[in-house]
Amino acid sequence: MANLWKKQKLRDTGLCRLGILFAVTVSIVLMLVSVPRTALNGSSRPGSSAKPGYSGLGSSIDDDLDSLDKDLEVKLNASLLSVARGNRMSLSLHRRNHFSPRNLDLYPDLAKDRVVIVLYVHNRAQYFRVTVESLSKVKGISETLLIVSHDGYFEEMNKIVDGIKFCQVKQIFSPYSPHIFRTSFPGVTPNDCKNKGDEVKTHCEGNPDQYGNHRSPKIVSLKHHWWWMMNTVWDGLEETKGHEGHILFIEEDHFLFPNAYRNIQTLTRLKPAKCPDCFAANLAPSDVKSRGEGLESLVAERMGNVGYSFNRSVWENIHQKAREFCFFDDYNWDITMWATVFPSFGSPVYTLRGPRTSAVHFGKCGLHQGRGDEGDCIDNGVVNIEVKETDKVVNIKEGWGVRVYKHQAGYKAGFKGWGGWGDERDRHLCLDFATMYRSSSSSASP
Repeated sequence: MANLWKKQKLRDTGLCRLGILFAVTVSIVLMLVSVPRTALNGSSRPGSSAKPGYSGLGSSIDDDLDSLDKDLEVKLNASLLSVARGNRMSLSLHRRNHFSPRNLDLYPDLAKDRVVIVLYVHNRAQYFRVTVESLSKVKGISETLLIVSHDGYFEEMNKIVDGIKFCQVKQIFSPYSPHIFRTSFPGVTPNDCKNKGDEVKTHCEGNPDQYGNHRSPKIVSLKHHWWWMMNTVWDGLEETKGHEGHILFIEEDHFLFPNAYRNIQTLTRLKPAKCPDCFAANLAPSDVKSRGEGLESLVAERMGNVGYSFNRSVWENIHQKAREFCFFDDYNWDITMWATVFPSFGSPVYTLRGPRTSAVHFGKCGLHQGRGDEGDCIDNGVVNIEVKETDKVVNIKEGWGVRVYKHQAGYKAGFKGWGGWGDERDRHLCLDFATMYRSSSSSASP
């Protein structure tokens, strides 16, 4: 009888312990289920200062959409241009643009004389990795803010940014990228004109360019992204809309030498005295195939599109030419600048640079065509760029004079453009970008 009592007691004790274990397990599961929802509704990563209602960048787009508070959704949707209202992806990306920079715990303070760096990208991940790796070795990079501007949302590109730990980094995504509109403008719409003459034969939508061709969303996204980015960085972001100094712009296929940041700081500091008429400072020659002259002299020449920087006063000059930019029939932002915007300034637009490049364009294919069935078009999957000892230190001397190149080959006033930008919808969206952070009276309208 005693043995039976002991067995019964042991069994009761075991059941009690099992019940306690079950209760604890259920509690833990419930806690784990509730944590993501709580995090999505207001918590932030260590060192960040994300606002209530904004999730961390580690969350997926689907999580962002599911976690949107209705009041916040209405507010965000209303702040979008009308063309994107109701597009859930646009809403999510627009929301992410309000996130604080990451790595604030690692780099809480920025240098007062910082040159902000903006890196604009599409989806060439293999290129992007090379550029980010080169940036990680740039001396002084931890003193400034890196902004990565995305044309569309691509998870592989997002993961590369996740790995950046060498400076403060902020991501922005164009909510108006044609790549996120599947069946409506700025993407492809079912009623879009496709071939020459369609606008006469059918009741399709769209205007042809000067050569009779209709828009290609993949092509026009180049110019749209650049112009949206410029307006957003200079006028829309809390981190930069009050920045008066220079901002350096690079692309996903630009390799920066270790001395790039210190050299651009030196150039921007010397520019007012050495070249007061220069609008910008460049890390590389305007001829992308050139590595520089190697002479002991600064160079003033036409502004290039590799590693270029300018300040707010120059941006104001550019912004005032919004109509010229938006109505020039060329899908390339840089050719548009060279052929119509810069000539409208009334005087030559020079940039100041050193005699040896600090940035190299390594892309083998242009546009957004760097991806194919076999990946990015990098030779053998690698980029071999020689970095010499002189590329690791500041190699610009304050005592140097300035050599001016007055007559250089390239696109100039009178060039009528390569086309691809004849659709009135693209032109008016472009103008909308110029006014989305300002009153409509501050920019030209058609």
